Amino acid sequence: MEPLMALTNFGTLSGDQLQAWSRDFWKVARNQSFINQFAGSGSNAMVQRITELTKNNKGTKANITLLADMTGDGITGDFTLEGNEEALRAYDISIELDQLRFANRIAGRMTDQKTVVNFREQSRDALAYAMADRCDQLAFLTLSGVAYTTKNNGGLRTVVGGAVNGQELVDLEFASDVSAPTSARHRRWDATSGLVAGDTTAVAATDKIGYSTIVNLKAYAKDNYIRGIRGAGNQETFHMFVTPQQMASLKLDSDFLANVRNAGVRGTGNSLFSGSASLMVDGVMIHEFRHVFNTSGATTGTSSNAGAAGYKWGADANVVGGRALFCGAQALALADIGLPEMVEDTFDYGNQSGISVGKIFGMRKPKYNSDITGDVQDFGVICLDTAQ
Repeated sequence: MEPLMALTNFGTLSGDQLQAWSRDFWKVARNQSFINQFAGSGSNAMVQRITELTKNNKGTKANITLLADMTGDGITGDFTLEGNEEALRAYDISIELDQLRFANRIAGRMTDQKTVVNFREQSRDALAYAMADRCDQLAFLTLSGVAYTTKNNGGLRTVVGGAVNGQELVDLEFASDVSAPTSARHRRWDATSGLVAGDTTAVAATDKIGYSTIVNLKAYAKDNYIRGIRGAGNQETFHMFVTPQQMASLKLDSDFLANVRNAGVRGTGNSLFSGSASLMVDGVMIHEFRHVFNTSGATTGTSSNAGAAGYKWGADANVVGGRALFCGAQALALADIGLPEMVEDTFDYGNQSGISVGKIFGMRKPKYNSDITGDVQDFGVICLDTAQ
């Protein structure tokens, strides 16, 4: 019989050791999370991470503050400034918090003895991946304004029947804060007319994304005061997230190919030829990611189903579409509160072992009162609907 691998028994760990184990788990989960690459603590991050709670008259919440530009023209010459000060317009966005938990359970002591797999170590990695993957799914649904009842591929999530609660993502407290793209932040690419108002029922199979789409969308974003992420030389960078099929359409577009090929280094080091999932185009980082919302898994319908959740797009609900996301600073607010709570338990008189992990977090798409449109708009993200 092969010797058993060393097992970490949570019951023998001190408080500091268990905290270190939880911290190690969260490090693994963050490293595996795609959206976490774009998170930062300040307002110059695409995803602003909040790690502390704020007390207000409604209790303890996680808050993010959006600061609008000043609109006044100041006071000239020696005219009196006192009494003519302009108040800063700040918008506090409150983020609801909830806990998401996962657990693994081994069949029994004999099963554990027969395997050389370290259950606790393998469980930690599996739980970390599950947590990171669900956070990514939730983040892209939130940015896209799609309810958590829907999968990222457009299909409807399984509804757990009976009186069982808490087994669906829609049961999360912050699920009710998911909102559809606002009017000035929802665009559609039309193969004939270019960038037009968003309408999933109007998407045609020929409305594929191309280089001109990116150029027009960046100009539209700047005209509508979407603030980019400031980098070296005070240059603004935007992030655009596309589905694998939208990236394929871009790579088949001659103008896009020419731009990327000529802008990058020569030879096989060029990102276009090295198989990179991210490409820089005209100051916009294009990222390919599988959880960008699309309707590849949705149901093909008829005109009576057009625009309904769980169905494809187009006038006859038969077009596979993708919702690209054009993001600037503070596109998403992420409340990341404390370390995960990890618990080991035994069942069946100690014959079975199980490990659970729970993480308290929340996310929300910030909004503000736009000076351009005169109403409430999404702050840092534009949704772009195209065919795939």
